Amino acid sequence: MAVIAGLWNPEPRYRLTRHNVGAEVVGLLSGRWETSIGRGPLRVRARVGVTRRHDEQVVLAVPNANMNVSGPPVQGVLRYYKEEPERLIVLHDDMDLDFGRLRVAFDRGHGGHNGIRSVQQSLGTREFWRLKIGVGRPPGRMDPAAYVLQKFAPKEREEVDVMLEDAADVIELWLTDPEAARERAALRR
Repeated sequence: MAVIAGLWNPEPRYRLTRHNVGAEVVGLLSGRWETSIGRGPLRVRARVGVTRRHDEQVVLAVPNANMNVSGPPVQGVLRYYKEEPERLIVLHDDMDLDFGRLRVAFDRGHGGHNGIRSVQQSLGTREFWRLKIGVGRPPGRMDPAAYVLQKFAPKEREEVDVMLEDAADVIELWLTDPEAARERAALRR
């Protein structure tokens, strides 16, 4: 079984912000796979959808928690479905990647990302997969927290939509070949 978790801030005011790109990719996959995402099982604090891809059960999950405390819901999904962290991929924004870049990583530090820090603390390991979605650095002296909570500029949104489709393609490849997915993500410029 594979678990695909998209991090976000669930409040409506954060819809379509830089911080929520991980959950947007999960939404794209849900549409592609005609899998509805709804209330998760009892005691699982996440919205969940379950489907089959390539003869494997796949869980799409979006925590019912803010980004910085997304670890316990992600851990709850893994525990409920009795899956190990090595079959988890967490999708999230990354300011250290140039806008539009993608990177697949395994067993890496949190890099200052509080959502990933929370997941690592809850799981007690760094040994899970991540798809980092580049949102670029804030301009000038802008506060990084304020930057990631902003919506993309209208001129950026068209490129964001293409980038998110590419991210969904990478996730589909990851299901069958994580190393090929890593290479595919690295090709996105």
